[in-house]
Amino acid sequence: MFKKIIVASMKIIFGLIILSFIVLGGARIYTLWFARSRVFSADKVQPQPVAIVFGAGLSRDGSPTPVLRDRVATAVDLYLKGKVQILLMSGDNRFIDYNEPGAMKSYAIQLGVPENAIVLDYAGRRTYDTCYRAKTIFGVTDAILVTQNFHLSRALYLCNRLGISAIGVPADRRTYDRRSTFFWTLREIPATFVAVWEVSISHPLPVLGDPEPIFKNADQ
Repeated sequence: MFKKIIVASMKIIFGLIILSFIVLGGARIYTLWFARSRVFSADKVQPQPVAIVFGAGLSRDGSPTPVLRDRVATAVDLYLKGKVQILLMSGDNRFIDYNEPGAMKSYAIQLGVPENAIVLDYAGRRTYDTCYRAKTIFGVTDAILVTQNFHLSRALYLCNRLGISAIGVPADRRTYDRRSTFFWTLREIPATFVAVWEVSISHPLPVLGDPEPIFKNADQ
């Protein structure tokens, strides 16, 4: 009898594990499929009013990490090619000594973007928050999303589901550390499931505030 209970329990546990893989993997596969027709090179992407640049961490000295530098540099290329008018830099600034948007802005200016072409979102703590605030606070309706390939499908799915007609340009400008790439890719599996859950079911509210429309006097 005891053995039967153990066997039955193991079957249930194994079944739940398989189901989890199916659910998590299914969400990731769906967003990859969703994004496949929305990703373009910087040269071939259609011009849009805004490029949304997602935060990706700072080094100990407060400068952008290599991943974040690549995102900013890609967005700068889009601006210099005339593909976008404004760079919306979105990142975390919960702590006085941690300012992702400020670091992104400084680097973009170093690369040749004028200050008046940069808008900062200091409450882009997560991808969901960035997309939600881009639409609700900054009035963005059409945009190019700039981030690495491992993250781009989730960003495209979220922004489009939250009311932004978004296309994407990958920011993979170098070969990243293999272990880091593996971790980022693996992390995207549960993160993508959470993204699908949030836009479909839970609808959490990020930090909000007064509207600050980027284009105040004209439609995008």
